[in-house]
Amino acid sequence: MGNVSPDLIKQFQTLMEEEDGHLQLTFKNIHQGFVDEALVRFLKARDWNVAKARKMLVDCLNWRITNEIDSILTKPIVPTDLYRGIRDSQLIGLSGYSNEGLPIFAIGVGQSTFDKASVNYYVQSHIQINEYRDRVVLPNATKKFGRHIGTCVKVLDMTGLKLSALSQIKLLTVISTIDDLNYPEKTDTYYVVNVPYIFSACWKVVKPLLQERTRKKIQVLQGCGRDELLKIMDLESIPHFCRKEGSGSSRRSSNGSDDCFSLDHSFHQELYSYTKQQSRSLKPIAPLKQGSFHVTFPQTDVEGTKIAETIESEFHKFGGMNGVCNSVNVLKIDE
Repeated sequence: MGNVSPDLIKQFQTLMEEEDGHLQLTFKNIHQGFVDEALVRFLKARDWNVAKARKMLVDCLNWRITNEIDSILTKPIVPTDLYRGIRDSQLIGLSGYSNEGLPIFAIGVGQSTFDKASVNYYVQSHIQINEYRDRVVLPNATKKFGRHIGTCVKVLDMTGLKLSALSQIKLLTVISTIDDLNYPEKTDTYYVVNVPYIFSACWKVVKPLLQERTRKKIQVLQGCGRDELLKIMDLESIPHFCRKEGSGSSRRSSNGSDDCFSLDHSFHQELYSYTKQQSRSLKPIAPLKQGSFHVTFPQTDVEGTKIAETIESEFHKFGGMNGVCNSVNVLKIDE
């Protein structure tokens, strides 16, 4: 936890102990037995201001209770064909672990289409992956590597990022805001790879808008980033789109088992099986019902709104220059 003042953590913890039992119960799913580390994440997200960190955490806990987040892993997305469509259009997966034991999440930003289901399904899927990461993946990594592991690494593939009417920016902003407010400081480093010119141009104007602690987390790598990534992880953990130059140009790996985006990959198979098992443990007789899990979308903060508007403005400039209007996915990096 670095040079964090123990007194600061104690002050925060004392304040949280005054909250009612319902908040304490859902807090357990956040801290997973590592209370101090969880408190530090919220303190860091609010620049070490205890009062602001407390408000942020209490708001997060109330959001979890209101939206029944503690039970979201008991609600698998069915039927399987629907879930497969979501996996094929919301590209994310676990490719392996860093040398320090941090989970490596690969995200296909440029080629995610979000066009196979409603917004609520995509938000549900995103939160389920967050919760599975925090309740299963990170605790397992902690046991395996013999030390507390509470963050992950993300590798963002920009292959296919194009000019567009920005049809996905609202959904991406919702997802990013959910992460900012309820899962703060869960990513150690973002590695951005296979960067097209359109991203480079937008990055120049977006970068100054980000908070310093966020800017320090982001590394834009040359090409597929393979050589740089090999410094922190082995070849087996590198996402398939980073294995060799030009590999990001193909949406799918030639070896299906290496494609961590696919529902057939071991990570997604384990996650999907886990949600089904959790569902059956609560309702062993009732059949699974189709229907998305509705979550209250949080209000975007001023900074997030400004970033989204800036990205939209830049993309429109390129669209005007080139007369192009294609499908796109725009990334607003969560903090």
